[in-house]
Amino acid sequence: MKSHTQSPKDPSFVQDPYPFYDRLRTEGPLFYWQDYALPCVLDHQAVNQIMKDRRLGRAIPVGFEQAIPKELQPFYDVEAHSMLDIEPPRHTRLRGLVLRAFTSREISAMRDDIINLCHELIDAMPDGPFDILSHFANRVPVLIIARLLGMPETRADDLLDWSHAMVAMYRQGRTKEEERAAIKATTSFVTFLREYITLRRTAGGDDLISRLIAAQDNDGKLSDDELISTCILLLNAGHEATVHALGNGIKTILETGVDRVVTPELVEEVLRFDPPLHMFTRWVYEDVTLFGHDFKRGDQIGCLLGAANRDKQVWTDANTFNPTRKITANTAFGAGIHFCVGAPLARLEMTLALEVLFKRLPDLKLAKAPIYADTYHFHGLESLIVTKD
Repeated sequence: MKSHTQSPKDPSFVQDPYPFYDRLRTEGPLFYWQDYALPCVLDHQAVNQIMKDRRLGRAIPVGFEQAIPKELQPFYDVEAHSMLDIEPPRHTRLRGLVLRAFTSREISAMRDDIINLCHELIDAMPDGPFDILSHFANRVPVLIIARLLGMPETRADDLLDWSHAMVAMYRQGRTKEEERAAIKATTSFVTFLREYITLRRTAGGDDLISRLIAAQDNDGKLSDDELISTCILLLNAGHEATVHALGNGIKTILETGVDRVVTPELVEEVLRFDPPLHMFTRWVYEDVTLFGHDFKRGDQIGCLLGAANRDKQVWTDANTFNPTRKITANTAFGAGIHFCVGAPLARLEMTLALEVLFKRLPDLKLAKAPIYADTYHFHGLESLIVTKD
């Protein structure tokens, strides 16, 4: 495989990573990213193949674990019980219990709640130029997931702060200051959830936490540690990804001047064209040859979701936003057994939020050039300054 260097923190890459993806995709499905010391796949077929191949997975293979610094242990204690980082049979059991509580019926029942919340947030928007991320895109997902879980909305700002601090642990080149903030957030979040789960276990209710407490299979119920990790995952992954997807979508619609009638096709095109997560990794579990390269057990492979979604072999005019495009193979939410459990909720939130926003504010315009944040592997905006008329 060919080797390339591209700092994920380079300003031009942060603002537009797609030319880098396009250039490397012409050389084949696999390349070695020097800045990550990681082989990566970037065409659509290869990314899907890697994510679905059960010879690879998310959990670190036995014997390849790395020593965790004592000061970072609280974060990785949470990760140890996360669906995102475990494999069958634990993953099968945990995901099954979560899906039993996180049903399509429960998600659909949030429809009116999402619509009403969007109207409330739009009513509260200031006059003059304002950041629609902080006034709208940030608020919708965190308040909806809080309501779904049954958490008090008065803690929404805490949930946001904890989420932002914790996901910094996934970024390239994180600083010691970011690590300290992430551990402080993790400790606070776990303490809050442990107390709140105890309360819900006694009081009961119809919220997702109560349903997760009640969910049971032949191996028993979710442990408190599993419940805590699941709630943190649902908030962090669901909130961060949906915020970026919603912000990127508003930006794209305003920039391209497309018809603002929101359809399922438009939402899927938003997710394809500028997805919120650009890299996911897999560990190799057995010696295997993929795309002409020999991988050994314990190797890691990066899957570039943002690159896969712009593959010109799959989509005509892949770098053009086309809200009428028919999409059947979107990689924005991953693939295989780790396909995002919150994808149906994210799609519903995006559809309703965009629909209400553009119906209420048909003259919405950009007031400043949008700027993407330096947060790779995530891909989202630092701010999105708009005017209502």
